Amino acid sequence: MDDGAAVLEAERKRDVRNRWLLSLPALLIILAAACGPLLIVLVYSFLTPGPYGDVRWLFSTDGWVSVFLERDIFDDTISLADAHVSILLRSVTLSLATTVLSLLVGFPTAYFIATRPERTRELWLFLITIPFWTNLLIRTFAILQIIRNEGLINILLMRFGFIERPLQMLFTDGAIMVGMVYVYLPLMVLPIYASLEKLDFRLLEAAYDLYATPLKVLRRIIIPLSKPGIIAGSILVFIPSLGAYVTPTILGGGKNMMLGNLIELQFGQGRNWPLGSALSITLMIIVMAALLVYVRNAGGSRGAQHG
Repeated sequence: MDDGAAVLEAERKRDVRNRWLLSLPALLIILAAACGPLLIVLVYSFLTPGPYGDVRWLFSTDGWVSVFLERDIFDDTISLADAHVSILLRSVTLSLATTVLSLLVGFPTAYFIATRPERTRELWLFLITIPFWTNLLIRTFAILQIIRNEGLINILLMRFGFIERPLQMLFTDGAIMVGMVYVYLPLMVLPIYASLEKLDFRLLEAAYDLYATPLKVLRRIIIPLSKPGIIAGSILVFIPSLGAYVTPTILGGGKNMMLGNLIELQFGQGRNWPLGSALSITLMIIVMAALLVYVRNAGGSRGAQHG
């Protein structure tokens, strides 16, 4: 038996090794395509900006220093880069607000779909995914047409006498948040629906039989069991919102910049590629921190369910 087990173990190891060898070319290509550009950006962040864009191959940490600090052009004193910090805080705040609002809208939507008869669920999911078929730019312009001064909302409010002059909704943080919620809402609905679809609704019936209120059922049963979908949906909304570029550009009008706009500005008009690279890596670090939170919470949720 020992010899037979040893032979089986050797065959298993050889099979695993052969699979890795067969997958090695594809893995190398994926690694080069994924890590190569990031490595270039990381190297650029430690170089000196060229006079007309590009970089000069002289080592410098000014790009990283300029992420949060700025040097006075007259006396070389260093102070906090208020503009960069405010843009970073605005980006994180708007991304969190977008995530929370998407959750508040997406959770009831996902629950509604999950409680429909099976023959109609596919229709509701189809309606949710329709926006993905349309270009992001077109969807953003659709929101612009609704909230602009001569848009649908202002026209209706003025026609029914609620306001005398158009409300300035465009080119504000609120407009950016509404646009991002519209764009990323399906990314919140689908993971939550995937969790709720597996929910055993007999648990809800048992809770009601034990005189639990609807609020307590929601808080003690539905939300805990759908927690993996909530976490996944929140991450899927937060990460693209943090690096959004098109929506803040159109709905913010260039006055309400986010990190994506600031990075594009450094590579474009600013002609400071090291600073743009450092900002890009900073954005990636924030995204990785969010992913680590997701992995930790997802692992804890699975452990609690198995326990």
